[in-house]
Amino acid sequence: MNPNQTPVKKGILLAILAAALYAINAPFSKLLLDGMPPTLMAGFLYLGAGLGMGVIFLVRKVKKSQTTEMRLTRAEFPFALAMILMDIAAPICLLVGLNATTAANASLLNNFEIVATALIALMIFREAISARLWAGIVCVVLACGLLSFQDLSGLKFSYGSLFILLACIFWGFENNCTRKISSKDPLQIVLLKGVFSGLGSLTVGLCIGERLSNLWTVFAVLGVGFVAYGLSIFFYVHAQRLLGAARTGAYYAISPFIGTLLSLLIFHELPNATYLAALLIMAIGAWLCAKDEPIFKKKKHDKP
Repeated sequence: MNPNQTPVKKGILLAILAAALYAINAPFSKLLLDGMPPTLMAGFLYLGAGLGMGVIFLVRKVKKSQTTEMRLTRAEFPFALAMILMDIAAPICLLVGLNATTAANASLLNNFEIVATALIALMIFREAISARLWAGIVCVVLACGLLSFQDLSGLKFSYGSLFILLACIFWGFENNCTRKISSKDPLQIVLLKGVFSGLGSLTVGLCIGERLSNLWTVFAVLGVGFVAYGLSIFFYVHAQRLLGAARTGAYYAISPFIGTLLSLLIFHELPNATYLAALLIMAIGAWLCAKDEPIFKKKKHDKP
């Protein structure tokens, strides 16, 4: 049996679990946008992740549980800072986009994160990408193009889709920065993401004049943030250790399909022909990405 297969299978399971947890984000966030402006919501979503992971961290401390996880050092600070900044920008763009498009469209467009993550991993972080993964990326790009135009005959671009694609690019950078520190304690990484990205978004929201109208929505958003951001990111970081940034993003592609199904059930949004065509192309692209095999490069100092 190939010794590489066990960690790969574990990584796939963790990536799928992370995807399933994140899938609730688009439909439930759109539902809660009626009671909270988008930038403040982005902040509370990440704070929910940070607070939830903080509770787990305290439980670990009280029980004095032994951990072999390594803590972040000064060398990882630039990647941690970039990760936090991208996590401030991305959710704001996503929630602004959600205000201008359907939750089902937004969920499916989130698959563009696969493309952004893979291209950034290739061009900046020099990860290898196979022909199969390239084919999957092309399918995802085509599907995103279909979803981004409200009227194909007049080529009227949806600004809501533009903001969601921009969010995916920010998250593509963030995924690769997280990959660079994924060997460190995932709990610490999620705590950093949650607390600092959350406070950053809240500060931006208050500075641009956003205010809360319904206090009860804060607790609902914190709950969604803990599940869709906190637990999801925690498992995602573990998966990145085993699969790399590009391939974790590829397996993570199941999330938008789960989110789309939830959106259709919650909002009774009847899909049009363009949406169904994009869904088919996106499904083919996600399948190609998921069938891609990780490439394990042997370093010069490795023993044969």
